[in-house]
Amino acid sequence: MAKSVVRLWAPCAFTFLFVPAASAADKPIIDTGDTAWLLIATALVLMMNIPGLSLFYAGMVRKKNVLATAVQAFSVAALVTVLWFAFGYSLAYTDGGALNGVLGSLGRAFGAGLGGSTHALARTVPENVFLMYQGTFAIITPAIIAGAFAERMKFSGMMWFMGLWLIFVYVPVTHWVWGGGFLGQAGVLDFAGGLVVHLNAGIAGLVCALVVGKRQGYGHEYMAPHDLVLTLVGTSLLWVGWFGFNAGSALASGELAGYAMLNTHISASVAALVWMAIEWTSRGKPSVLGILSGAVAGLGTITPAAGFVEPWAAMVIGLFAGTVCYWASVVLKLRLGYDDSLDVFGVHGVGGIMGTILTGVFATRSINDVFKGQAVGLVDGHAGQVLTQLYGVLAIGAFSAIVTWILLKIVDVMIGLRVTRDEETEGLDTVLHGERVQ
Repeated sequence: MAKSVVRLWAPCAFTFLFVPAASAADKPIIDTGDTAWLLIATALVLMMNIPGLSLFYAGMVRKKNVLATAVQAFSVAALVTVLWFAFGYSLAYTDGGALNGVLGSLGRAFGAGLGGSTHALARTVPENVFLMYQGTFAIITPAIIAGAFAERMKFSGMMWFMGLWLIFVYVPVTHWVWGGGFLGQAGVLDFAGGLVVHLNAGIAGLVCALVVGKRQGYGHEYMAPHDLVLTLVGTSLLWVGWFGFNAGSALASGELAGYAMLNTHISASVAALVWMAIEWTSRGKPSVLGILSGAVAGLGTITPAAGFVEPWAAMVIGLFAGTVCYWASVVLKLRLGYDDSLDVFGVHGVGGIMGTILTGVFATRSINDVFKGQAVGLVDGHAGQVLTQLYGVLAIGAFSAIVTWILLKIVDVMIGLRVTRDEETEGLDTVLHGERVQ
């Protein structure tokens, strides 16, 4: 995830995250430059969460569901913020003692002990800034899932599911990878969220699409996007905000952040061009939605590798993103017949899986000198990292799928997940919120 994450969790480096207290000479000193950069990165990621994702999703649904879709990301941001501050951050990023392999403690619940402190992963930044920054990751992950069941889930069911999913899926997975848990200890690499965010949300989205079921008329009725200008603006905000997502995960303003930003931009650009070229060749015209989808696929796929690979590898990863995510979103979805409304699994899930495995291929010591000469990925002669990355994919994929299914069933029994057929036909804007786009 970050320079300090690499230092602590490089393969064969440390067994445990938390070490005995440092001497006075080693006491971390707050760096104003690093702090300023993380504050900016936090704002950029929050921009992704609320205006970016809201507009991106709202433009792709039908007019009768625009408001209901847009407000989901906004509402999830408010809900997750409260839960994250109350206990989510603490359970994800503190030492859980005997349970540290799977979960943290409540030592930082409701902000206890934040004043004047830093975190082991960001020793030059105040911990309150680190908490806020990681909170933006917690917000966007469940919000991404909403695209898979767009236009058919109850607002009440959505809110209950999102809150429960944050607590029982996102928080443990975050601890496993970034908070000192068993996957981080095993050497699994995830610079900025290929596993924690994109694979996690993508798998959950697929399960949601299967459990909630298809939209009425899916495959028979015309369900074209209402306003692709909204989606274009939303994608633009996502692209810019992603620099906070990936480059911010260096947790410092330095060369590593620069590499992460450069790699992110390269991958998105290549993937957008590749998706465009495939459509142009196969359909005769490059669609606006295809170009935008390609860019997002490139952004998501480079996320786990952003700070671990060189720019030439980012180009290769972007090529894979544009090609494989197109196949998953267009060909695979059609063959299997599931209704993932806004291609959450095809773009985020497949992109997260592929990016995580490719991290094991292309991770190199030339950027991250903290590896101290140790070979990292396949290109450096360490083929075992690919298997380590695959271990992370399987562990989180299986956990996310199983727990998501259980939570959906619980919410369905308690209050119901889906609106009625008549309500779906009328549109969620009017039925759920009593408002509509004129």
